[in-house]
Amino acid sequence: MAGRAILLIVLVLTARSYGCTAAYVGDGGFSVEFIHRDSVKSPLHDRSLTLHDRVLAAVRRSTARPYAGGDPSGGVAEIVSTPYEYLMYVRVGTPPTRMLALADTGSNLVWFKCRNGTSISGAPPAAGGAPVSPVFDLSSSSSYGLVACRLPSCQAIYGTSCDANSFCQYQSSYGDGSTTSGILSTETFYFDDAPGGCVGCRERPQLHLSRVNFGCATKATGNTFQLAGYVGLGAGNGSLVNQIGALTSLGRRFAYCLAPFYVNVSSILDFGARATVTEPGAVTTPLIPSAMDAFYTILLTSVKIGSSTIAPPKPYPVIVDSGTTLTFLDKALLDPIVEEISRSIKLPRKQSPEKQLGLCYDVGVGGATQDWKKHFPEVTLEFGGGATITLQARNAFAELPVGTVCLAMAPVTDDRSVTIIGNIAQQNFRVGFDLDKGTVTFAAADCASSYPSPPASVSL
Repeated sequence: MAGRAILLIVLVLTARSYGCTAAYVGDGGFSVEFIHRDSVKSPLHDRSLTLHDRVLAAVRRSTARPYAGGDPSGGVAEIVSTPYEYLMYVRVGTPPTRMLALADTGSNLVWFKCRNGTSISGAPPAAGGAPVSPVFDLSSSSSYGLVACRLPSCQAIYGTSCDANSFCQYQSSYGDGSTTSGILSTETFYFDDAPGGCVGCRERPQLHLSRVNFGCATKATGNTFQLAGYVGLGAGNGSLVNQIGALTSLGRRFAYCLAPFYVNVSSILDFGARATVTEPGAVTTPLIPSAMDAFYTILLTSVKIGSSTIAPPKPYPVIVDSGTTLTFLDKALLDPIVEEISRSIKLPRKQSPEKQLGLCYDVGVGGATQDWKKHFPEVTLEFGGGATITLQARNAFAELPVGTVCLAMAPVTDDRSVTIIGNIAQQNFRVGFDLDKGTVTFAAADCASSYPSPPASVSL
């Protein structure tokens, strides 16, 4: 029966007062809340940290985030390490269990901690979090299924093998030593659509996606996995993006709009037609082949500071990544950028609070309330195909701690040889990824208002 299941996406809109009900099969897309891990909505939120402390903590996570490749021969797949910056809710199973997962554009695998009458090894969400389950109980779901070893969905994922019953089992290890392993499974996923998706309805719309392949993790070790699971949004096989494209008419496309760290609101994550970036000034650059299939890689052709243009000596691929805070560049490119920026800023230098940040300035006590942005230049990035975006001061620099503003760029190292456009650079840009067209599109936007506040009657 599972093999004959019709793969549909259905958006059901209900309202107690209006009886608003509709079925939807894919053209309009859907949107979900994209929660920063330090947000007050996150169970990882630390009330003792100031705004600047949280930015500094994100920078330190960024510098500790190594990358490594997967082993296509079927060995253990080593992917992105501990640091992650955004979370999203998923309801799993029938009836659905609400779970809060890490979400990352730098990896493919979707997995959740599972149990079948016994507990899984792993830390539960921190106290004070949303009312979600830390573990999915597969015995309570009528839609749970297993994936056979012979199926392409098993063979397409790194680190899979056959168990004694010829079902697909997986194992993944991460750069910090954390591991997850279990059985590749299928299940129904539900997503809460953004508030306001149903005109005249007071109930939150909900999207239903049948037979999603995911790792049912029976073991998860290390500090990485404090939440219920992991949603890979990467470009490779098995990612949520590719599965949505295969199971529905929505296509393989998504977009996000990252709200700045200094604004305490959620960001938004769009799929399908809603992921089309149509804001004024939108520019598009082609994706290029990547050393790792999960990565969204584009070509950086030049960097402009004021009237000076700095071009890398050879083709220069960079990853567009939501899970890395800083922008990482080779020293051969970063050093002349730093030199040019230094010439244009007339403020006193200051010792860096983090060794990876080499260029910091004293903007005075109370710099958070001062208009320090006027002292710092805009930085323009030119990508393949002639697309250019201008990084305002708050995209190229970060204040950490109060009164100290540092260039939010760092050199690549032996541990992390990957060049990256980080999430500080992407804040207040709508960034759209389209695997069907092979493009990434950028447009300046007010991301602080991108995720609408739900009406009071809606329970989050």
